[in-house]
Amino acid sequence: MKLFGTDGIRGKVNRYPITPEVALRVGMAAAIVLKKEHHGRNMVLIGKDTRLSGYMIESALTSGICSMGMNVTLVGPLPTPGIAFLTRALRIDAGVVISASHNPFYDNGIKFFSYDGFKLPDAVEVKIEALVRDDSLERYRAKGEHVGKAFRLDDATGRYIEYIKSTLKKGISLEGIKVVVDCANGSAYKTTPWLLRELGADVISIHDTPNGININEQCGSLHMEELVKTVTRHKADIGIAHDGDADRVLLCDEKGKIVDGDRIMGMCALEMNAAGRLNRNTVVSTVMSNIGLELSLKKHGIAMLRTRVGDRYVVEEMLGGKYNLGGEQSGHVIFLDHNTTGDGPITAVQVLDLMKTRDLPLSKLASQIKLFPQVLINVEVDRKLDYRSIPEIGQAVKNAEERLAGKGRVLVRPSGTEPKIRVMLEGEQLKMIAALGKDIAKVIQEKMS
Repeated sequence: MKLFGTDGIRGKVNRYPITPEVALRVGMAAAIVLKKEHHGRNMVLIGKDTRLSGYMIESALTSGICSMGMNVTLVGPLPTPGIAFLTRALRIDAGVVISASHNPFYDNGIKFFSYDGFKLPDAVEVKIEALVRDDSLERYRAKGEHVGKAFRLDDATGRYIEYIKSTLKKGISLEGIKVVVDCANGSAYKTTPWLLRELGADVISIHDTPNGININEQCGSLHMEELVKTVTRHKADIGIAHDGDADRVLLCDEKGKIVDGDRIMGMCALEMNAAGRLNRNTVVSTVMSNIGLELSLKKHGIAMLRTRVGDRYVVEEMLGGKYNLGGEQSGHVIFLDHNTTGDGPITAVQVLDLMKTRDLPLSKLASQIKLFPQVLINVEVDRKLDYRSIPEIGQAVKNAEERLAGKGRVLVRPSGTEPKIRVMLEGEQLKMIAALGKDIAKVIQEKMS
């Protein structure tokens, strides 16, 4: 079974591959590969979110890395983007995040950042995976005084907060803005509330008491009902929702309406473009971003490029084309001028800065991006069949595209994790796209089930 997926190693705790035995070998293998690469201080930075199993995985990884003669710096719970920042700021060979992002507490994962703060290249992951499976891995162990040491960095959160503040204009103050923050009982439970209070905002913090098992539990960016209620009850100006590792953020405006990643990217792109700061007048997103975002940007002379689903593919496109703004509908927003990965706290303060600068409520800023209704249907199928080889499915998609006549979009793609085909349609009329989606789904079910 393949160890690394599109976002590191992930699975259920104490089942392969998220076991202490595998984590130990991953640490050993990573140390061997990183020592050969050697870009920094013979040091690996390890951070985590607030899952109960984080202690177990952290200890196993640390043991494995130290056994091979590399040192470890432990920072405890810290948002994933904070690990990316500290890895490059401290000239460390690699950063490791122990997290399963938005998943429940009984899942966990291990993902690596390279010395430059970007996700570890596929070729390096392949080398690590090969060594994990090597029966003679132990022959590389360090001896005597060459065994590694483990250190703890006590001010990691403060360093990250100061860096976030440095991305804003000097003298910016959020006084007069009331903010509700849902930390998802995850890694941002200290970071975002402290950050916003230091900037002068009136902060109401919810789901900020992690106990190891309540991370993402009916809270955070996947469950925003309580955030919406709290914003409207307290007449707040904005609600901010993170996921467990805070590399994403979704917002709620003062009227209680959700503002997703597409709208966040859109309003920030308009502001950056007007200020001459949007590289090549282009935004990078994925095939899942709403066509309304694309058309809204086009009206202002801004192009939008689409990649496969996954923030790593967005970053690859941004680096290749020298673009500086990209992201996903789910709330991963990448300001490449500020960080190398999706950064929930940085995204939040960029939007707050925009509200303050323009003296406009979030609802008004978000309304600049007119999103189309969207329908998503999941069809269970026989994984062995390729939908692209079935002409009837292609014809059903073509029929739907002709009905939409350039005023909508059809996307059919297989799930990367389940035996399902995902059918997504966008258009001006909800009834029409719902009917067209059912027609396509029916053909897929008849030909692939």
